[in-house]
Amino acid sequence: MGTVPEHDLPGRGGPHATASLGPEQRARAWEDLQADQFDVVVVGGGVVGAGAALDAATRGLKVALVEARDYASGTSSRSSKMFHGGLRYLEQLEFGLVREALRERELSLTTLAPHLVKPLEFLFPLMHRIWERPYMAAGIFLYDQMGGAKSVPPQKHFTRSGALRRAPGLRRNSLVGGIRYYDTVVDDARHTMTVARTAAHYGAVVRTSTQVVGFLREADRVSGVRVRDSEDGRTAEVRGHVVINAAGVWTDEIQALSNQRGRFRVRASKGVHIVVPRDRIVSEAAIILRTEKSVLFVIPWGGHWIIGTTDTDWNLDLAHPAATKADIDYILGHVNKVLVTPLTHDDIDGVYAGLRPLLAGESDETSKLSREHAVARVAPGMVAIAGGKYTTYRVMAEDAVDLAAEDVPARVAPSITEKVPLLGADGYFALANQTVQVGQVYGLHPYRVKHLLDRYGSLIHEVLELGSRTPELLQPITDAPDYLQVEAVYAASREGALHLEDILARRMRISIEYPHRGVNCAEQVAELVAPVLGWDRAAIDREVATYRARVEAEIASQRQPDDQSADALRAAAPEARAEILEPVPIAR
Repeated sequence: MGTVPEHDLPGRGGPHATASLGPEQRARAWEDLQADQFDVVVVGGGVVGAGAALDAATRGLKVALVEARDYASGTSSRSSKMFHGGLRYLEQLEFGLVREALRERELSLTTLAPHLVKPLEFLFPLMHRIWERPYMAAGIFLYDQMGGAKSVPPQKHFTRSGALRRAPGLRRNSLVGGIRYYDTVVDDARHTMTVARTAAHYGAVVRTSTQVVGFLREADRVSGVRVRDSEDGRTAEVRGHVVINAAGVWTDEIQALSNQRGRFRVRASKGVHIVVPRDRIVSEAAIILRTEKSVLFVIPWGGHWIIGTTDTDWNLDLAHPAATKADIDYILGHVNKVLVTPLTHDDIDGVYAGLRPLLAGESDETSKLSREHAVARVAPGMVAIAGGKYTTYRVMAEDAVDLAAEDVPARVAPSITEKVPLLGADGYFALANQTVQVGQVYGLHPYRVKHLLDRYGSLIHEVLELGSRTPELLQPITDAPDYLQVEAVYAASREGALHLEDILARRMRISIEYPHRGVNCAEQVAELVAPVLGWDRAAIDREVATYRARVEAEIASQRQPDDQSADALRAAAPEARAEILEPVPIAR
């Protein structure tokens, strides 16, 4: 296949220059970090940090974003994969949070990220006669009135038989009826990376594997950060008028490095999810179940279901929270109460654990753990933001930059991110109607094109043009056929992936979607990206060995009875980023 002329590509009109987060950009960013005086330096490459960088850049500020590991490598790649209003928060009377989240959901679904955020039908099985239907109907009506039913249908009620037609996999005696409502699903890691890449597109200097190890000061002001390259140990100083600490569950650690007393603390709460094949549960809709503690989601995810979550305190390794056998048994026990065919450990293809950064007060007595967020100016030249939920990342980012603006000498324009589509959003809807034509150009089945569009949106041409020059790249990855080989190359050349783990766990979801968890295709993917990342044979072997050790440690930890033993096994696995400091030494 030869190179396809630009004018022959559906949805393609003229040059398409978007920010590429590749090895050349990374090298240039290291120099830029040291040479420039930034208005805002953002610490943390999760969705809130990436959102803050995008917010500040689109206000016309000079912005740097540094992340110790990879985009979304913490909480932002390990959520329930929902971009939702939070129906259960109505019971906690957090009406403002729900209204705000529903507005953000609508924005992303229609304007900001329609290629990444998708509507999703939910069935709420009713288990109690008389009181439950009017109680839940009132809650969902309120949800819809707050903005939940703008771009999705309103609630619909079912008898028991009607509910079972939507979800035949549920036991007949597990429900007396059902209510349908809509929410949305998102690939959180891809979304976060796209937010960061969009920030770079608007001029932000973004760099992963760049760990904050100290703060710069001028008199009583914070004037920047000292960073260390997590790959080779080089250090540099990055100067900024204000630093935004958006480090999620690492907020307290970054705060301690600054030797400033924080205005709030963050408590880590572990949430575990399991991933099972789609044919193990027969249902046309996602399912939401009440438990004695909160709710359990059963969410369709391509050829799988994601089932979770748990909610337990976590005081161990923040980088690698470990799921235990007890966590998995808890999920299986609750979902099996309603399933015709119970799930077993053998049905599980993947497991992942994430940490929610919940706000905590200064003492247990004053603690109010919440999904609301807090932003504070903890010192002259330093702002911290924490709490919140994934869906409200844009509002959190706006609040952080609004407060940070007090330390920027120039006038700062108001936030405009509600009008700034993420890369890949413009032209997505037209391309979604042109899957047959796009498939004909590249020799791909329309179903494959749709899958790619829902990952890259209108950037699909950038991805597939790499295959136009090397046709074999348009073949599937041998042991992960849902993905094309070109996607691995694109992840390394354009999306900032530096290691196998970045590609297999975040740019693609092979690590949770296949029973081998990526081990069987690690060698093939490493060889595909080696020319891009400059790996020789020794580097390829090292990457494959490190990834396999990570997977083995995770599987072993999932057989352990408690957090301590699971954490010990997971933390013993080697780090892909050889020079990462864990924890960062604090200079006094």
